[in-house]
Amino acid sequence: MPKCEELLEKCGNLCDLHAHTHFSDGSLSPTELVKLAESVGLGAIALTDHNSIAGVPELLIAAREEGIHAIPGIEFSTDFRGTELHVIALGVTEDMYERINALVDGVREEKRLAMDKLISDLIAAGYKIEPERIYSGVKGIVNRAHVATELVRCGYATDRSDAFERILYSGGPFYKEPKYTDTVECISFIKSLGAVSVLAHPFLNIDEATLRELLDLTRGSLDAIEVIYSEYDDETTELSRKIADEYGLLYSGGSDFHGKNKPDIGLGCGKGNLRIPLSFAEKMNLLEEKL
Repeated sequence: MPKCEELLEKCGNLCDLHAHTHFSDGSLSPTELVKLAESVGLGAIALTDHNSIAGVPELLIAAREEGIHAIPGIEFSTDFRGTELHVIALGVTEDMYERINALVDGVREEKRLAMDKLISDLIAAGYKIEPERIYSGVKGIVNRAHVATELVRCGYATDRSDAFERILYSGGPFYKEPKYTDTVECISFIKSLGAVSVLAHPFLNIDEATLRELLDLTRGSLDAIEVIYSEYDDETTELSRKIADEYGLLYSGGSDFHGKNKPDIGLGCGKGNLRIPLSFAEKMNLLEEKL
């Protein structure tokens, strides 16, 4: 994992608005995430677990103890015309919990059923994996990352990327995408909550024409897009900024930190060159008070 404490200036003028814990597919607890954010000198950290806000209460307690801005959030899995897109809600508050959980309960059940079938299909095809190892210690919903780890352990893949590329890829024989909430409807839902809606890393999944089509459909409801992201090159970052400016959207950015489950991505620094200004969070009114 990149040693971000050696790469970031400990000035508190940077943030990370996209990070995961063991309540989805990360390896750290919310408390450990906050401590790491403080140790590398970030001014704010957002928790955006996949389809879960279960880690938010712990996050807030830890942030008060460490004296760092904590931004409660969630990353929703959504569907835009057959393609999975991720939408982040930032600035989640307790009065929103009931409505969020009502939405994600169905998504989580769809995901659970899809993963159960994936595991059983792998076993039926002759992969000698151990389901109990996959499910053990997972606080959220098991996903392909957990299965990939088991495939590596059993010698069927050299690393998790290899497992995804050869065995677990979308549209392949072992994985069919579960049914997710429509992307446009999810963004409208976040708007109705009063949270900040962010389209996460769109260029990982769709091209510019499709992105513009989506942004046309969500004018007035989408607040921001990730323009800085660990997997983006300079050209993609500049294109993202250009499109955000054209549509009047705020900038967001994040490492998509997962701890040891994505060891090449460090909190706050991504693959070494990520720098997300704290002003991104300030302009989204996410730092109104110290949590």
